[in-house]
Amino acid sequence: MMPKDDLTGKLIVVTGGSSGIGAPTVREFAALGAGVVIGYHKGEERAKALLQTLPAAEHRIAHLELQNPASFSALAESLTWEFGRLDVLVNSTGYTRAVAHADLATLDDRQFTEIVTANLCGPYAAIRSFLPLLQASGEATIINVSSISGFTGSGSNIAYCAAKAALDNLAMSLGRALGPAIRVLSVSPGAVDTDFVPGRDLAAVHAAAKSTPLRRIVEPEDVASAIVACVTRLRRAPAFD
Repeated sequence: MMPKDDLTGKLIVVTGGSSGIGAPTVREFAALGAGVVIGYHKGEERAKALLQTLPAAEHRIAHLELQNPASFSALAESLTWEFGRLDVLVNSTGYTRAVAHADLATLDDRQFTEIVTANLCGPYAAIRSFLPLLQASGEATIINVSSISGFTGSGSNIAYCAAKAALDNLAMSLGRALGPAIRVLSVSPGAVDTDFVPGRDLAAVHAAAKSTPLRRIVEPEDVASAIVACVTRLRRAPAFD
């Protein structure tokens, strides 16, 4: 392993960086010296507050909308002019709601499309927009925050499970297409103690945690540490031509 505990000079974009898993991810990267762009949708005040707590570096906030690829393109253009590269992209934003898997009437076409767009099309739009910047890094990493729902088929609703499964497949496909200059990884937590799923109370999170090997609730900081490790704990081996 080749630890990189000093990320000074590295530039990182974290979508959904103002809350949930994204906020501790921002804090950990910033603590290692990286400059971080905190992407937010509706949490502008949270993003500003988080920004004020970070150690001095090239940090900023950016309004990003999963259903508006132009918002990613606008940020990419700004970063191109200022930095000319991007070292790490963390896709940690998404959207879901609790719908019983058998309740297809509630999970109508509109809801299904919204959930798939947020959890699959949004990350893909971000990757497409930032790809030239990531290629300019020479040693970039894309980390998609997925979910065990992608391979267990159990989660907040069937559209969310399908979207996360597709996101994992996207990571494998892009990993082959873009590697070795750009690594594409998935981090797949179980039930995390956040307010990500509207209508899901703490009792439901506890119930989900009981079905996991460790039988405990995952904290956002746990996932953030795994995300950061994808960048800081990298095994380098000679590449085959």
